[in-house]
Amino acid sequence: MNQFSFYKGKSPELQAFPHIMEFFCKKIQHVQPDSFVLKESLCLRFYFVLDGKFEWQIDNHIATLYPNDAILVFPKQLFGSPKGVWDVGMVVSIVLNIHLFSEDGELVLGEWSNIPVSEQRLIGKMFSLNKKPIMQNFKLIGEVLQKIESELTTGELGSKTRINHLLDELLIITARQMSRQDNQRRDFPQTFQKLDQILRENLAHPWTVEEMAVIMGLGTTAFTEKVKSYSGFSPLNYLINLRISEAIRLLKGSDTNLTDIALDTGFYSSQHFSTTFKKLTGYTPGHFRKNL
Repeated sequence: MNQFSFYKGKSPELQAFPHIMEFFCKKIQHVQPDSFVLKESLCLRFYFVLDGKFEWQIDNHIATLYPNDAILVFPKQLFGSPKGVWDVGMVVSIVLNIHLFSEDGELVLGEWSNIPVSEQRLIGKMFSLNKKPIMQNFKLIGEVLQKIESELTTGELGSKTRINHLLDELLIITARQMSRQDNQRRDFPQTFQKLDQILRENLAHPWTVEEMAVIMGLGTTAFTEKVKSYSGFSPLNYLINLRISEAIRLLKGSDTNLTDIALDTGFYSSQHFSTTFKKLTGYTPGHFRKNL
């Protein structure tokens, strides 16, 4: 990849992309003092190493990256070199200004993205669970960045649409890679506990088996088989049991009305809630509360 640099407000190539703040490929041949000091990131930053060895700091974590390694820096994270300088080598980076990324994983990309809101939420959750997102030997991210540079440089028909699609692809493959790497470092029980926690914190979300499998870094078939073998339930039945468990807690510990409890725990109507609750407990929610 040849050297290039595009900056918002300076490069006409970025006029159609208000969400791209910077996009560059630079070759560092000499160490310059204070060239890469530690500071808070205001945007979402991707870095991909083409050549050399780089030592970078994210918050309090020191990471060493080699060719074909990538790193993702989130808004509000401290990032830079612990030495305050760019190491000798070659790196490509793209910086995106997104609408929202919160510590609990709420992600809102903006109107340019075609990723559904529900999937943005899943990607954000994956990002929030991985605050040291170093992806080793991740050549695919370099290939996507090269395609973006080609589209931006040529400016051919449909390049705006194509670039925004490639940005979506960049986010999706990064989240998938994080999930795979995270789960490779864990055994299934540990990974399952992570899923259990996410489900409990987001019971109102209309979860699908596909979404749950994404978090586990598995295909839907393998995910379903593993969950059933480990818990004794299919993924959706496991989720229903979590919802009923939370509903019981709310019925016992609050005076929240039944409709609100139904919606808060992920049931699409009070009737659906009542039918499912009675099937699993033998009581309607109202009868259960009266007999406490």
